[in-house]
Amino acid sequence: MSYPTPWQGQGSQPQPWQGQSGASMLAATADRERAVDVLRAGFAEGRLREDELEKRVARAYDARTVGELMLLVADLPQGPQASVAVQGPQPGFRPTPPTFLPAPVPVTNGKAVGALVCGLLTVPTLGLTGIPAVVLGHTARAEIRRTDEGGDGMALTGLVFGWLSVAGWGLLILLGLIAATVSSG
Repeated sequence: MSYPTPWQGQGSQPQPWQGQSGASMLAATADRERAVDVLRAGFAEGRLREDELEKRVARAYDARTVGELMLLVADLPQGPQASVAVQGPQPGFRPTPPTFLPAPVPVTNGKAVGALVCGLLTVPTLGLTGIPAVVLGHTARAEIRRTDEGGDGMALTGLVFGWLSVAGWGLLILLGLIAATVSSG
C-alpha cells in the first residue's frame, strides 16, 4: 500500500496544514505502547483472551494512525483518547489506568499516635503514662484491624512501652511489699 506524501496529494486528501482530526493523526511509538498497556490491562482483568490479546498487540504495533489504535481498545476501559492530543485532557481523563497507580496511603489512626506518645512519655513521667498507652494501644489496634487504617507499628510501640512501665511499677510495688514483710517479721 502506498501513502501519498503531502505534496503529492491533490484533491480529497487532507493536507497537514488544513487541520487533521485526531483519528487520522499518525501514531507515535508512545501511542502504540499506551494502547498495548491498555490491552495488557484488559487481559489482566479478564476482559480479553490470550489469543485475542496477541492479535490486538500485533495490530497495535502495525498501526499507522491513532484511529487504528482507538479501534483496538474501544471496547476496553481507559482506551486512548485521541482528542487529548488535539484538545487537551478532558474532565475525568486519567492518563494511567487505576490498575497501575500506587495504592493510596491509608490514614493513620489517631489513637495509635496517642499510644505512641504516651508510651514514649513513660520514661520522663516515670511510668505514669503507661496505663493510657496500654489502653490506647489496644483500642487503636482493634480499630486498625476493623478499618484498615495505618499506624499499627505506632500502637504496638506504645503498647510495649506501656506494658514495660506497668510491669516496672508492679515489680516496684511487689519489692516494696516484700521489704515491708521482711522488716516487720
